[in-house]
Amino acid sequence: MSRVHVPLRALLILLVLALTAGTGTARAQIPTGELSALPPAKRAALEAVDELAADIQEMSMTLWSYAETAMLEHRSAAFLADLLEEEGFQVERGVAEMPTAFVASYTHGQGGPAIGVLAEYDALPGVGNDPVPGRTPRADGITSGQGCGHNLFGAGSVGAAIAIKRAMERQDLSGTIRLYGTPAEETVVGKVYMAKAGLFDDLDAALEWHPGLETQVRNQPGRALNNFTVDFRGQAAHSSADPWNGRSALDAVELMNHGVNMMREHIQPTARIHYVIPSAGEAPNVVPEYARVWYYVRDTARVTVTEYYDWILDIAEGAAIATRTEHDVHLITGVHEMTLNRPLQEATQRNLELVGPPRYPDAFQTFATEMQRGLGIAEKGLDTEFNVTSAPADVPWHSWATTASHGTEWAVRAADVAARVLALTGVDLLTDPDLVRSARAFFEETTGGEPYRSPIPQDQKPPVP
Repeated sequence: MSRVHVPLRALLILLVLALTAGTGTARAQIPTGELSALPPAKRAALEAVDELAADIQEMSMTLWSYAETAMLEHRSAAFLADLLEEEGFQVERGVAEMPTAFVASYTHGQGGPAIGVLAEYDALPGVGNDPVPGRTPRADGITSGQGCGHNLFGAGSVGAAIAIKRAMERQDLSGTIRLYGTPAEETVVGKVYMAKAGLFDDLDAALEWHPGLETQVRNQPGRALNNFTVDFRGQAAHSSADPWNGRSALDAVELMNHGVNMMREHIQPTARIHYVIPSAGEAPNVVPEYARVWYYVRDTARVTVTEYYDWILDIAEGAAIATRTEHDVHLITGVHEMTLNRPLQEATQRNLELVGPPRYPDAFQTFATEMQRGLGIAEKGLDTEFNVTSAPADVPWHSWATTASHGTEWAVRAADVAARVLALTGVDLLTDPDLVRSARAFFEETTGGEPYRSPIPQDQKPPVP
């Protein structure tokens, strides 16, 4: 997954927590002495997360059951927006010309600083599964699934925003808390078009987390990305009777892909290039008049992504020339690498160490080893020595196996831990002006004062189905 580099005024931290486990009611335990030593506002935030435990559970399971894919998260977005509205947030729906994007805001006192919390909720196509350790399609026929755990992401982030709001009310904290409902993360669309629309411009800081294999504050900035399609158009003809009259668009796609695969030897090892062919013809006895290939190109720096993207476009042009077809390129979206912020990372680390990892029962280990046995991999269970994970060791991510794991009651522990850590960090930002100032200074130094520039054309609309 790639993350958008947000505009100049926003300070972005990426918190990556494990999809952790536990019973439906067990929560992370902070020693009584440490809890009593916390400032009242932070205790209020933790108490609010305790109050929200059942809601976080319901959100996680509801989003998992909906399993709506990118730009089609209508029920998921409405469900979360309704909850926030009932809590007293002012909700603007359909922002940035995307029906499943929303912004929920709450202001108390003077209104500053402005703190954002990002929430995702889209699922992946084709990885649906029952929450069981074997390959078992859902009885309701839904084939998509939360193979990346965005059901937990959305629940934990919304829980954190509500907990911060309640702490602001109870402790009379001045500021604005804003929950961003960001759709289509898996196609890297939502945040890009929201940033282009200026929705992050007035933030002082933004917080997010993502399910993963370790409980940690992330130090790796992620990859920049271009997401684009190439359409080739040729001439249909009878594949046997008169193929000389045809010009195969599929030949052009195959030639392009071959060229890109030859290119791989000569690019940096940090780069990732992958593609699928959504359209490749209709029947073998008809020379394909139309074909489409869909590409992602990624690397750790935006400048390198641009270089490789231009190279691939040259290959596409060459394939069209060689096959005497025509071609069009459509850049769907593009992102910069993540801009991490050291002062915010350190603040989040302190809160993560305070909250600690969640606890989970032996039943999750049994679930894990049974899944591994079925996949024919080593029965290691869940790795608990160095990390806490919601999916069994070595199972493929973005798969039916992670969808199944994320649908268990134990995985909701990730959302609970995330809500606590994000809520505590949000309170830090509301009550510690020095933290905001130091984060601002770090951001200015890191970006060199350069404003955000979207890689996509200014007049391009979001790819709403």
